[in-house]
Amino acid sequence: MAAPPVLMRPLPPPKSAVVPMPPAVLPAAGLAGVAAALVLPVDRPGVGWLLSGVAVAAAVAVADRRAQEGGSLTWRSAGWAFLALALLGMGAVRASGWLFVLCVLGAVVTGSLAVVGERTVNSVVYDMLALPVEALRAIPWAGRGVGRFAARRDGVARRIALAVLAAAALVGVFVPLLASADAAFAAVVNAMVPDLSVDVLLRWCCVFAVVALVVAGACYFLAAPARRASADRPHRTGYGLEWTVPLTVLVLVFGLFVGVRLVVLFGGTEYVLRTSGLTSAEYARGGFWQLCAVTVLTLAIVAAALRWAPNSTKADRLRQRVLLGTLSALSLVLVGSALSRMWTYQEAYGFTVLRLLVEVCELWFGAVFVLVGASLVRLRSTWLPRAAIGTAAAALLALAVLDPERLIADANLDRVAAGKPLDDRYLARFSADVVPVVSARVHEPLRTCVLRQVLSGDAPDGWPAWNLSRSNARDVPLGPGIGCR
Repeated sequence: MAAPPVLMRPLPPPKSAVVPMPPAVLPAAGLAGVAAALVLPVDRPGVGWLLSGVAVAAAVAVADRRAQEGGSLTWRSAGWAFLALALLGMGAVRASGWLFVLCVLGAVVTGSLAVVGERTVNSVVYDMLALPVEALRAIPWAGRGVGRFAARRDGVARRIALAVLAAAALVGVFVPLLASADAAFAAVVNAMVPDLSVDVLLRWCCVFAVVALVVAGACYFLAAPARRASADRPHRTGYGLEWTVPLTVLVLVFGLFVGVRLVVLFGGTEYVLRTSGLTSAEYARGGFWQLCAVTVLTLAIVAAALRWAPNSTKADRLRQRVLLGTLSALSLVLVGSALSRMWTYQEAYGFTVLRLLVEVCELWFGAVFVLVGASLVRLRSTWLPRAAIGTAAAALLALAVLDPERLIADANLDRVAAGKPLDDRYLARFSADVVPVVSARVHEPLRTCVLRQVLSGDAPDGWPAWNLSRSNARDVPLGPGIGCR
């Protein structure tokens, strides 16, 4: 008999209906969701972000260990998880909102890599975003699990619900009585229990749903992980001419550029002004973004050559090492040139968050080119994407530890000491991270004017939102601030 047409064939069941749910997944997801709902401050950095991350990591690890003997997580997964928790831990130290947003995004990426483990057949983009992707895919899987749990004949769901309601009723009766009997106990209760308004309850429900789905998504992936990437080398072109000629031309162009830069270096600033007709700051600004674009494009070309250029013969391998090694070395010179241009521009016009971030990105590009050089030793680059992601996360963590807003404020105040103007309006837009620097180095009445604007939106923190920078900033005394705008 002939096979039925494709459109007439029965569809295979969805993955969520086939993958069994381990018994520990629902309790782990529920407990992590409750913990995060109670301690996660969604509107500001705080210690609750770290506590929520610890709850998620512990729930996934316990559920995975209960699901299979020994679990599927490795020491490499533990390293990625530690990096994710360290990034979330910056919420307890730094008050800068933009910095913490970057840390949370970095924690999502490193947390996803902790769950994924070794490379999968999917792209590196999927591996970086596995947690949010699998959390969405796990919704029907978790729904079926909840339905089966509620339909159990032993009535365990009903007994759990009754136990929770009974505990809530007892707390609702005895806590108010004890609080009215002792003022110290009442103060502790008021500090721990927020105002149970509709907004707070809605926030708790949203946080519970998101965190529980993240845990369920991680367990969903671990219960049926994606196929691992093959160790076989990818298909490569059979001829090296289409790679050799363009790479050689690019090396010659970069070599010419580096030669010109050396002439400029030895000629000094006067040579730049005489030949370009620009000021040193205009010269720096005019070339920085172009050099950044060149660096990114070069990195993409090197990555493509590592993946697809032929290396089957000894001559191919030698050609690849020479050309890509030379190109990476020259790219490091371009990175140094871009950094020197941005530093010159900042010294002329001031230091800002954007300029600092692009400098950090350039340093990261330099680190990636060093990793490329290391991969040329054995011409194996399968580890390179994970290493690049790891260095990016480590760079972000180092930036947070160094306190970027304090660094920017210090650098701009150094310019003031050298007789250059201070943009106090830009300084006043920073977070509480700059309060110690401003308090120590800015004179009155400008000191109090800036500090009042920095602290103008400050609100009391509950204990889950405790933050070291905001706590220290509240202890700084303010002056009368006469003449503040």
